[in-house]
Amino acid sequence: MKTVITYGTYDLLHQGHINLLRRAKALGDYLIVGVTNDNFDRERGKLNVQNNVLERVEAVKATGLADKIIIEDYFGQKIDDIQRYDVDVFAIGSDWVGKFDYLNEFCEVVYLPRTEGVSSTMLRAARQKEIKIGIVGAGRIARRFIPESNYVSVVKVRGIYDIVRAHSEELSALNNDIIVYDDYSQLLDDVDAVYIATPHLSHFDLALEAIKRHKHVLIETPMVLSDEQAKQLYELAENNDVIAMEACKTAHCPAFTHLMSMIKSGVIGDVVDVEASLSKLLPDKNLREFDPNQAGGSMYELASYPLLPVVKLFGCEYKDLRFYSLFDGGVDIFTKGMILYPHGTASFKLGLGVKTEGNLVISGTKGYAYVPAPWWKTDYFELRYEDQNLNKKFFYKWDEAGLRYEIQEFISCIVNHRFSTARLRRRESVAIAGIMKAFADRKNVIEI
Repeated sequence: MKTVITYGTYDLLHQGHINLLRRAKALGDYLIVGVTNDNFDRERGKLNVQNNVLERVEAVKATGLADKIIIEDYFGQKIDDIQRYDVDVFAIGSDWVGKFDYLNEFCEVVYLPRTEGVSSTMLRAARQKEIKIGIVGAGRIARRFIPESNYVSVVKVRGIYDIVRAHSEELSALNNDIIVYDDYSQLLDDVDAVYIATPHLSHFDLALEAIKRHKHVLIETPMVLSDEQAKQLYELAENNDVIAMEACKTAHCPAFTHLMSMIKSGVIGDVVDVEASLSKLLPDKNLREFDPNQAGGSMYELASYPLLPVVKLFGCEYKDLRFYSLFDGGVDIFTKGMILYPHGTASFKLGLGVKTEGNLVISGTKGYAYVPAPWWKTDYFELRYEDQNLNKKFFYKWDEAGLRYEIQEFISCIVNHRFSTARLRRRESVAIAGIMKAFADRKNVIEI
């Protein structure tokens, strides 16, 4: 039996893909098709917003041409697969001529002719119109958003609005094709979506106006500081047929999403406790983060991140919630939170004037997960067990500021008309805002 193997992304499966699979199939008796997984595509700089790996595998399977489908996870896998499956022929499209000649050492390499006039890029361009995004707020995070958006297909940053025009002009000077707007309403006229990166207390009104104008909204975390406001925004967005999403980059980090999936599958048994910490030492006390009139303090500034794994693993309904806080100048410079759930406990530590180890530990009945600082932008985590021979380490790529992952998911929700993302569900976002509100109302807040 002559075995043939080929690889591809197969996003937006089209006639060109099918023709290529048929040509590969004709080279032997048994065809193996490797489909690149989502993380591998990210590592190669591909952040498409159409089909995930499961959808792409199903599309290839539906052709009836593949005798076996495998997932391509890592660089160098082709050699491993060729040896593992005793492959006779490696087949790939002619646009890769010469790039895989090194595989001739292991099998015959055949470059197959492509179908002229059709490609995933062309189909994507025809099916997906450019999505124009306006940035609201020209602060530190906006500077990172613009270059990160360039990695996501169909995204175009159209313009920027800030109440201080000079701030917008400074940012626009670094990006010549971005328009500076003097009026928020004018910006909304010219875009399909807005990214709101202003101080916390302005998020609700800015998002509300955009949603009422039928614009999609990506709102920097914390989205709002009240569960009622969060519910209102999500309900209004769905009623207006637009997407509202909280921009928590950790929720979309490849390592974190994989960690959550693994733990929910039972790799450390039943989760009994979650501990998460995050702190910053900011020497300038004149910053917004220390202004009580601008929702300053460690709870409002940082809590969204440690609360993320808590609500992801324990859910949104808890039995008891307590805060232990150190206040200075009207804001908490340190807060430790304790949450009691029906079948577990969670704790988090936050600091803007107190430094602590910023790790994440998730304890289970069979083992535990350890994510070292800075866990909120991790590229590495461990699963640890009583028998240390069973311990496993997992490594992932974290690209620069990491905003490209949340941007990709936001655009994917728009393109695929999904009102909520499994990475940070609306009810989870609402629950986090509810915990913020409990702190604001000083419910069970004990000063230390």
